[in-house]
Amino acid sequence: MKQFFRPVALVAACVALAACTHAAGGPGGPASAGHRVNSWTVPHVLRYATGEDVNTLNPLLGQQESLGFMSSLTMAWLIKWDRHNRPYPELATEVPSKANGGVSKDGLTITYHLRKGVKWSDGAPFTADDVVWTIHAILNPANDVISREGWDRIKKIGEPNKYTVVLHLSKPYSPFIETFFSSAGANPCILPKHLLAKYPNINHVAYNSLPVGIGPFKYEAWDRGQKVVMVRNPYYWRGEPKLKEIDFEIVPDRTTVLTELEAKELDMWALVSGNYFQRAKALAPFTYVRQPGYSFDHLDFNLTRPRVKDLAVREALQYATNRAELIKKVGHGVGILREEPAPSIAPYYDPAIKMVPYDIAKANRILDAAGWKRGRDGIRAKNGVRLVLDFATSSGTPDVDEEIELIRQSWKKIGVGINVRHYPASLLFAPYAEGGIVYKGNWDVVGFQWFIDPIGDFSSEYACNQIPPNGQNDLHWCNAKADAAMRALYTHYDQAKRNKDDAIVMEQLDHDVPTIVTSGTENIYVFNRDLRNFHPNQVTPFDNMMDVDI
Repeated sequence: MKQFFRPVALVAACVALAACTHAAGGPGGPASAGHRVNSWTVPHVLRYATGEDVNTLNPLLGQQESLGFMSSLTMAWLIKWDRHNRPYPELATEVPSKANGGVSKDGLTITYHLRKGVKWSDGAPFTADDVVWTIHAILNPANDVISREGWDRIKKIGEPNKYTVVLHLSKPYSPFIETFFSSAGANPCILPKHLLAKYPNINHVAYNSLPVGIGPFKYEAWDRGQKVVMVRNPYYWRGEPKLKEIDFEIVPDRTTVLTELEAKELDMWALVSGNYFQRAKALAPFTYVRQPGYSFDHLDFNLTRPRVKDLAVREALQYATNRAELIKKVGHGVGILREEPAPSIAPYYDPAIKMVPYDIAKANRILDAAGWKRGRDGIRAKNGVRLVLDFATSSGTPDVDEEIELIRQSWKKIGVGINVRHYPASLLFAPYAEGGIVYKGNWDVVGFQWFIDPIGDFSSEYACNQIPPNGQNDLHWCNAKADAAMRALYTHYDQAKRNKDDAIVMEQLDHDVPTIVTSGTENIYVFNRDLRNFHPNQVTPFDNMMDVDI
């Protein structure tokens, strides 16, 4: 499953899961139906910001969190996810499984039955032709798709009628439930054949700036650098949502997002980092939702770079990263201190992975033993390679900058320096073919957040065949044991078996240290008290917005 980036502070989660959920309601909660608390509320218009910009509105070509939010509202999906992170049929009539016959006993055939009478937001009919054409578009090497993991196992596509699609796989692929046209993880959505089939590729077509989809809302305008406007889709098969309009306000700087909340120019900040949470929740016209999430903040090492290729360097940096201090000083006490990517709320969490303590003395001993010698300026070097690391990060994120400075101070104690390089989020996370910084790999260390899935498929981040430009393994990490376990997970349609596969992946990550998990995250939404019926899940928070109103 393709995951998506979130350029956030590296700590933003719950310390104690028992206290993670704030029940918005009662005297301090949202307004009751028909009654507004705030005079500045625009009835039936939700204005929100995430603290970043986007470089496309087509999820086939992008992977940002903000794009995932908007795509849930506007685009065409076979499967969506309910309030409890469980899949439910959207344009499919049922979620395929072995129990209902949608998945064959050998796991090699998947059958989707499609809803009849569904229309695109331009009024054109939706049929199996759109599904089949989109699969070919994903597999078309001329299209700048972020990853084709899973899709490349489709060897034959059957279309026995206009409302049935049969996928024949070369090998079993249990994550199909999320990868194949599911809103989880900002995966490719179904695209309209009638609008796009004429193009040899869709990398730069006008459609990407104002896509036609099948959701409760449709795109009306994208004012670059300002906002994206989504309005009710009159053709949506479930009927019209209660909100008339949703505006994604493009505010790349988080301090400015807070300022706009204070000025009542926004109704919601999704999602809020720990650095800003106390100030945002103190705003009287607003309330909040706070809950654990399926995501983790991390520092990735580019293993092709000589400075961090040495395991000893990565181990030393792990011991020299004071994650508890980051949570306390930058996250303001918001953050789960954990060692592995798997969240403790997930079925595949491995309790055997123990936390690596902050230990400067041990970090120095590791580097001394590995032959990294200090120079006159205190920076270590070995074989002509100095331990001054290029650290790539997004611009407009002062909380992240604060974290990096704390990391710099700590790493300096073991003879490691940092050069910080700032990039706009739209460039930092752009596709490989468009010079995206993360994928191109001209860095030693990069920090951002991964959203992960409910079943535990980590192949898009860590599989050997997903190294850019073929996928999202920006670490360039290739571990034979972990890779075999990730492949085994594909054959296991039973979650208990997948948990064992994930345990191997977690163990090998713990051994090789290609990444440092700085914290598990929690999802925090601060919003106008007049907003009603907003119950975000942890996988696709904007999937269930039909009854939300303001």
